[in-house]
Amino acid sequence: MEIIPVLDLKGGAVVRARMGQRDRYAPIATPLAATSDPLDVARGMLALYPFATLYVADLDAIEGRGDNSAALRRIRRGCPGLSLWVDNGIADAGAAARWLAAGIGSLVLGSETQSDPSLIRGLAADERVILSLDFRGAALQGPPAILDTPSTWPTRVIVMTLARVGSGAGPDVDRLAAVRAIASGRRIYAAGGVRDRADLAALARAGIAGALVATALHDGRLRRADIDALATAPASGTHEMP
Repeated sequence: MEIIPVLDLKGGAVVRARMGQRDRYAPIATPLAATSDPLDVARGMLALYPFATLYVADLDAIEGRGDNSAALRRIRRGCPGLSLWVDNGIADAGAAARWLAAGIGSLVLGSETQSDPSLIRGLAADERVILSLDFRGAALQGPPAILDTPSTWPTRVIVMTLARVGSGAGPDVDRLAAVRAIASGRRIYAAGGVRDRADLAALARAGIAGALVATALHDGRLRRADIDALATAPASGTHEMP
């Protein structure tokens, strides 16, 4: 099972996410790092465990208020060998092409910033592209048609339940199961609500390929021994793409 730590960036700092209420996010205080500087926090996470991948949400870019590209480049230089999954609000083909050509990492296309499914469909075959299905309450954020055409999704799909991010409420098991049922063998990643090793083990048993985690790492409820045990556990019932 892939365990992927998360950095939420706002105003050049790592912020602590709370149930998707982005106007209330404040610079993080964490035992993993002395400051909220993105490179400090990334290195702190890697000191806890040698993660292969880091997910970064550039909240300023997602909300159309600047970006944190300088911080991304610093993480890239300061953590060699670390793969980055980046959601920065890209919603058009030209911007996606330019970003992918820069070679910073994999591009996460968040449903909340898409105006129609065409960009997702056009980039579905690109292994550097990941779809994030963003839910607030029961509703998909973004064009509903995205959910109607799972055959056009990339091979990796994040199911993001915004109200559970930083909530300690546990993962959204029912929604994950519903998405996985229509996903035609794609790898499904849980985001929002993961509390501890037990939650991750349950997700693995349910066939979820991986999980995005943050609060459980900062609060010490997910430790190196837990990650060691889970990182090598295959997701049950995972199928190859036809």
